[in-house]
Amino acid sequence: MVREPWTFESMPKADALVTATPGIAVGALAADCAPVLFADAEAGVIAAAHAGWKGALGGVLESAVATMEQLGACRSRIDAVLGPCIGPAAYEVGPEFEANFIVQSPENARFFKRPSAGARPYFDLPAFGLHRLGAMGLGAVESQTRCTYTYPESFFSYRRTTHRREPDYGRQISAIVLL
Repeated sequence: MVREPWTFESMPKADALVTATPGIAVGALAADCAPVLFADAEAGVIAAAHAGWKGALGGVLESAVATMEQLGACRSRIDAVLGPCIGPAAYEVGPEFEANFIVQSPENARFFKRPSAGARPYFDLPAFGLHRLGAMGLGAVESQTRCTYTYPESFFSYRRTTHRREPDYGRQISAIVLL
């Protein structure tokens, strides 16, 4: 069978990749969203997820773990690390954004702060991601979060680029490989 070469347009689009195949690296591109890497070293299963607000709220992290379990991972052995993403001091959002989270659970209100009465809310994406990861009963959850918006010398940021009216923004890749 002859396979056509992949093109960018024909490549599958996904917010998470899971593998149990040695020698395969999986990764997540991000430029403010939270990259999350997972590993169950004993089972030999890894995953990478791109957890922006929609994906995190919609269950991409839970879906990645469920798929890892289908390949033999055990959630109590899965280690996860949340990488650099936009921090709460830089993530101003609108009330409709906040409402999406409150509808899912009134407890999600704790991930929003207002600098003053009547001000627009600021969302804490790293805390929300860590909360979702912690609720799954994983073996270990770590955070390597530095704010992508605040450190232009270290990270690309979609929001910072937009605020500066720059023509394009770069992306970080967080990757993991199974040896």
